[in-house]
Amino acid sequence: MTHGVDLTDLARKIQAQTLSEAAQALAGRTPQEVEYVLARLPEAQGLAIASYLADGAGPHTADSDTAMAGVEEFVEELLSPIPAALPADCTAAEAIAFMVKAKDVSDITYIYVTAAQRLVGVVAMRDLILAGPSQTLSQIMTAEPYAFTGDTPIREAIAEAMHRHYRMYPVVDENQQMVGVVRAWKLYERIASEISAQAGAQYGVSREEQIGTSVLAAFRMRHPWLQVNLLTAFAAAFVVGMFENTITQMVALAAFLPVLAGQSGNTGCQAMAITLRGMTLGQLADYSVRDLLRKEILLGALNGLLVGVVAGAAMFGYATMSDSARPLMLGVVVLVAMIGACVGSGVLGVLVPLTLKRLGADPATASSIFLTTFTDIMGMGLMLFLATGLIM
Repeated sequence: MTHGVDLTDLARKIQAQTLSEAAQALAGRTPQEVEYVLARLPEAQGLAIASYLADGAGPHTADSDTAMAGVEEFVEELLSPIPAALPADCTAAEAIAFMVKAKDVSDITYIYVTAAQRLVGVVAMRDLILAGPSQTLSQIMTAEPYAFTGDTPIREAIAEAMHRHYRMYPVVDENQQMVGVVRAWKLYERIASEISAQAGAQYGVSREEQIGTSVLAAFRMRHPWLQVNLLTAFAAAFVVGMFENTITQMVALAAFLPVLAGQSGNTGCQAMAITLRGMTLGQLADYSVRDLLRKEILLGALNGLLVGVVAGAAMFGYATMSDSARPLMLGVVVLVAMIGACVGSGVLGVLVPLTLKRLGADPATASSIFLTTFTDIMGMGLMLFLATGLIM
């Protein structure tokens, strides 16, 4: 790991940078170094940068949110002892005396207020200092503070931390009794460690695989997904093979099959990235799947129309130069197929990760394998079907 002084200097520089500049500055750093830097930034900025990286906007990943969707651990695994908990009838003077006698007062960010051993409020240091000596904690506390339970998934805790920006969060049991706290830096640490595993997750690379993983272990982790990819590729090849006669008579179509597959695949991946981001951050609770599908259908139609005009014109020119039959109709086929493929791939980009989650699978793991296959089958099949029906 880089010397602490160097990373401290890096943290100072990042404080004056934009999110994208900060992400570039952290490129290539280990999870431990990222965590070290984020923990030394102001609370809000550290969480903002962590969110930016986890959203995939930084240089670390192709789509960083996807890995966060696979986190299945729970908050109870990150518990720390309660630094300060006092009864509601304790006075401000008694609370300050308690802090003076504390072994490590720097660990105390909030004083948690209890009544009958149940968490009822929290007192920030500013409110305690400004309070009158005889005021009780119940008079100056913020009532009903936000708290996690031990079985809160870590992915949900991270999403809440990105919105709330507290230094620590109380953890309670079913009786609202405090069992510990979760410190924000531990959530930073989890984000940093996930970032290092995110890039390969969607391509079937296990999170456990590292540079030093043995060849045999890496083979066992990777090979099953390659077999899955091979089977799905056979499905796409079968669809193309069904239209062998069409391709034989209109060779120009073969040159544009990769173009159509590439455009529809990219459209699907964009929709999938947004869907995974919404799943990770809990945004689908406020933005329904129906609305998301409607949005992606409209985007697919607009993108497909503009891209299709260019591709259709290119097909017309290519078919004219190669003396293919009915070049204008071939251009129209490419245009219509591009619109349909982009609309369909946008829909699939939403449905594939949601379906994987519903089936109990990790939406991040190898989701692009299934999405790419579905978009290839749909895009190429649509173009060949249209060519067969309209031109043959």
